[in-house]
Amino acid sequence: MICDELQGELDALQRDGLKRVRRTLELPCGPLARVDGCSLISFCSNDYLGLANDPALVAAACAGARTWGVGSGASHLVSGHLGPHAVLEEQLAAFTGFDRALLFSTGYMANLGIVPALVGRGDAVFADRLNHASLIDAVQLARADSQRYPHADLAALERLLAASTARRRLILTDAVFSMDGDLAPLPGLLALAERYDAWLVVDDAHGFGVLGRQGRGSISHFGLPADRRLICMGTLGKAAGAAGAFVAANATVIEWLAQRARSYIFTTAGSPLIACALATSLELIAAGDARRAHLWRLVAQLRDGLADTRWRLLASPTAIQPVIVGDNHETVRLAAALHERGLWVPAIRPPTVPKGTARLRVSLSAAHSEAQVAELVGALRELACA
Repeated sequence: MICDELQGELDALQRDGLKRVRRTLELPCGPLARVDGCSLISFCSNDYLGLANDPALVAAACAGARTWGVGSGASHLVSGHLGPHAVLEEQLAAFTGFDRALLFSTGYMANLGIVPALVGRGDAVFADRLNHASLIDAVQLARADSQRYPHADLAALERLLAASTARRRLILTDAVFSMDGDLAPLPGLLALAERYDAWLVVDDAHGFGVLGRQGRGSISHFGLPADRRLICMGTLGKAAGAAGAFVAANATVIEWLAQRARSYIFTTAGSPLIACALATSLELIAAGDARRAHLWRLVAQLRDGLADTRWRLLASPTAIQPVIVGDNHETVRLAAALHERGLWVPAIRPPTVPKGTARLRVSLSAAHSEAQVAELVGALRELACA
């Protein structure tokens, strides 16, 4: 029976320490969580600036609902593109420095729309080996020739580009890699895109709001211009504290995506009240240097506190701080031991990360306190000696 086969595969996931468990939270997103009546300090969320439950965003969402209602009613190209959507797109374009921006329902859907709209059969995509699953799926949808280069290896990428005879070329990368926390070499990638006449599509899900001047993202962090061949995707459910995503690029590219990106054309537009909240979020991000400075102090505190333990921290300069354990079962046991101490840190295992690199993914937020990070450091130091 088909269902029996599925159950057998589920049992195998459980046996191999790979089965995921969904938990229901009993409090709003923030550094304090309650799950099944148990109070925890959460180091799981991508709410890097602590905006997800910020009173200003809540007030903006409520005001937006009173003015615009809850739903948009249709796709953007039919009748679902409401006033708050248009305002937010203009604000995002100005904030990122690009000609135009286009809203999507999620970052996953944005990536699924961008790549197949720009390349197809007879074209080639050159993708970092550690790219997010949404970028991997986008390449498969595009049906272009897929060539993966070793993580952040510019020399290997150039060899692939030089050997390519594809009609169109597209370089595809995360800006901040979600499981390692490191940065893509964006200046070198843009230089190669210029040299070999390629698109450069950058997924800045974990950089937008956190990195760069006033939180303008990874492209700003590296001081890169809004180049005509550069396309930036940013999510709005992480540092921005709400939901959705955007693509920023030159006006021609954005118009093309509006006409050809299937995940934009055939999806109901997001809620207008979320767009209203995000307009306020952009103001808080721009004025959020103090939040970001506090976040970087927490990153330094964690790294300094674990420097002389047996845990290996990856060289991450971002809010994502992976603690490499290696074995799947040991990683799960370590996460459970932290949970018993009131600390919630997710155990990340294959296929999300390569085999043998199971890890704790510590996500820090500007909403965390130094005392909360000290509690995590103390628990990990204790467990390192066990």
